[in-house]
Amino acid sequence: MNVRLTKDQKIKIVNSDDIYSIMQQILLRENKIRRGQEHFWIVGLDSKNCILFIELLGLGQHNRVNMNPSDAFRIAIYKMATKVILVHNHPSGSTIVSEEDKELTDYLYKAGKFLKIDVIDHLVISENKYHSFDDNGLMDKIRTNGIWEIVDRTKAELNEMKMEIISDKAAKKTAIEIAKKMLAKGNSVELVKEYTGLTLREINKILKDIEK
Repeated sequence: MNVRLTKDQKIKIVNSDDIYSIMQQILLRENKIRRGQEHFWIVGLDSKNCILFIELLGLGQHNRVNMNPSDAFRIAIYKMATKVILVHNHPSGSTIVSEEDKELTDYLYKAGKFLKIDVIDHLVISENKYHSFDDNGLMDKIRTNGIWEIVDRTKAELNEMKMEIISDKAAKKTAIEIAKKMLAKGNSVELVKEYTGLTLREINKILKDIEK
């Protein structure tokens, strides 16, 4: 689930305080019941460390969220992120890193490395504090002494997912080009939608670009 960001939140990330200030706001937007569940987010960055997106990947009961590498990196590939930051909350209020947190970070770091997407940090947050893997040297340990190795089956799944996204993006690009030509010839929005499969929002955006 994509998290809506304000213009003020689409910033360049310089340090862990920057990302925590945004994630704290996002967590506090939730009602009390939802804050009692563990959330797992991925924050995508471009090559200049500017935020491209924040995606909620999982919402678990109390302190359990299941995570799949393909789910974690799908949006990052689609949005062409070069780096990501992992973030999850501990509903208990504690930001002590568990062994499960370390293992999951190691696993996703290795999957990201295979996809050429760098996992640069993992923040464990609560409503008023956080713990950064990078600030506390845990990312360095994972980079050099990780316990996970990505097996061939997982590599195949990640590769298949990546190729699927590339194919979808190529198909979308073709549909947009067809829509542009149809709209320029005066075809109705309804006909363009039926022929290309694009949404009304996408077609209206193309119309605005044409009218500029």
